Amino acid sequence: MRYALISDVHANLPALEAVLADIARRPDVAATYHLGDLVGYAPWANETVALIRQAGIAGIQGNYDSTVATDYAHCGCRYEDPRQESLAHLSYEWTRRAVSAETKSFLAALPFRLDLRPGGGHAAVRTVTLVHGTPTLNTLYWTEDRTDAFCLKRAQAAGARPGDVIAFGHTHKPWSRAMDGIRFVNTGSVGRPKDGDPRAGYVLLDVSAGSDSADSATVEIVRVEYDVERAMDGIRRAGLPAEFADHLATGGLSPSTTAPGAGA
Repeated sequence: MRYALISDVHANLPALEAVLADIARRPDVAATYHLGDLVGYAPWANETVALIRQAGIAGIQGNYDSTVATDYAHCGCRYEDPRQESLAHLSYEWTRRAVSAETKSFLAALPFRLDLRPGGGHAAVRTVTLVHGTPTLNTLYWTEDRTDAFCLKRAQAAGARPGDVIAFGHTHKPWSRAMDGIRFVNTGSVGRPKDGDPRAGYVLLDVSAGSDSADSATVEIVRVEYDVERAMDGIRRAGLPAEFADHLATGGLSPSTTAPGAGA
């Protein structure tokens, strides 16, 4: 079974369109799932949600989705300096004003977690668990430098067993590793990468239903060219901070917005 996993679109419609077109050219992809943060930072929140719905892509709530849906005080993002905090609040308030009632209702109805059983639910076989941040909070950052103990504690919280996969986003930096038979996958970001590569990103996950080995789950990190200039122009025309456009051009290397782990 091969899944396409997308995360952290952040209302970047041109990036989402390019990624979905790339996935559509892969006939061996059985299903596509999103791992949250559909909105924020770019102007196409309603259009992004509409396209996800039109494409029939199931998924979960990111921190931006759940906070916008519940009118929370802030987006649940992490800040490295006062300027980042100010920019994050500007994005959040802009997004809250921009989302339609229909979009907000859709975001509110998204589940916190999805469990996939590639081999069917009739047997105790591999589970692929999809969350945004971690299995306990969608605001907690699961970065590549987290310790083995941190990862295994989250696996225990998810009820993961050898052969299972836990996939998540939130940090906007893709990575994968295995330990104790469990595969951990960060799916990166479609619409707001932070690893210095401005291309849209997503993950292809291949799983063998009956295996109890993490090595039998293979991960391909995919990068896709898209019309970055169109996205940057849309951000500027919407009156959002210019730093958000600059971020897209550099893949997150602009100093004011890209300290490690910062942002949504």
